[in-house]
Amino acid sequence: MSHDHNRKGDELCRSGENFEQDGFSGNLSSSHDACCLARSSFPSQAQKCVTMECLEEDLTCSVCYTLFSDPRVLPCSHTFCKSCLDSVLQLSTSHSIWRPLRLPLKCPNCRNVAELPPTGTEALPCNVSLKAIIEKFRREGHSPHGPFCEEHQLQPLNMYCVLDRQLICGLCLTIGEHQGHPIDDLQAAYIREKHTPQQLAKLSEQKWTQVCELRKQLEQGKEFCDGVLRQDRKDVLNFFQSLAETLGKKKQAYLDSLDKANSEVASAYDPLIYKVKELQEEQLDLVSLGSAVEDEDSALIFLDKVHLFRERVEEFIQTPLPSMLSLSVSPRAADYLNTHTGQQSPSAVWIRRPFLT
Repeated sequence: MSHDHNRKGDELCRSGENFEQDGFSGNLSSSHDACCLARSSFPSQAQKCVTMECLEEDLTCSVCYTLFSDPRVLPCSHTFCKSCLDSVLQLSTSHSIWRPLRLPLKCPNCRNVAELPPTGTEALPCNVSLKAIIEKFRREGHSPHGPFCEEHQLQPLNMYCVLDRQLICGLCLTIGEHQGHPIDDLQAAYIREKHTPQQLAKLSEQKWTQVCELRKQLEQGKEFCDGVLRQDRKDVLNFFQSLAETLGKKKQAYLDSLDKANSEVASAYDPLIYKVKELQEEQLDLVSLGSAVEDEDSALIFLDKVHLFRERVEEFIQTPLPSMLSLSVSPRAADYLNTHTGQQSPSAVWIRRPFLT
């Protein structure tokens, strides 16, 4: 954006003349001869048709990008708003060490450093001619309007930050957090991007076929894997069902073998136990009979009973006792199951008899 402020026309010619009379060469530093050349380049009727809107670009501060407010001229002849120069001066003095009583101010345009007195920007001359033009421009109904920047008060949000995608003011761009960001006019950016959604949609359509084909392949792959897993699940259920049947048969075979062993144990021990019980009952009968014999008062009967009692006692004493059995159960279930898991179950549990009498 150019800010030379050397527009052709009567207003700027008069501004240049007044500005030279003040002793300063600001942004409107066109010479009187240049103004006369401008008059000779345009018909007088055309000059009257020049609207104030054509001057807006040249009446804009290059720091805040809005109409000049209290324009002040630097020694390098560039003009800026006093408030903008105050902001630039504040940044310069906060990061610099300068001679006492002199304040450094670097021109935002040409970067030349000017030394200001302690009064700061108040010592800079006001561009009276430019200020008058701006006032006339505003009277024509071209005053800045909202919305305004919240950080920099009274600064209109007249630029679009492309990087952050938001409206900003000139101070946000030059000395604020958006410094160095690319900017654009909001309406220009809108017009430029107006057909972007359609273009993006066309780009996405080019990939639609690939996306559909990929989805089809993925779904087919998923369906294949699901089928394999369903078959595997069925095989697992069938395997364990068959295994359960096999285990059930083996379990029953083990139990049958144990039942057979129980029968063998009973056939070995029960007759002996029965014989021992008979001997116990005979012993009890002999005890009762002995008591009865002792209570007999008749001598003849007593002697007869004693004789019978003696015979039964001798017979009881001579009756042989059953021999003690020592049987072992082999194999033991726990040991066999731990060492023969997965093998066929034993057809029987063997009962070993080391000695029997």
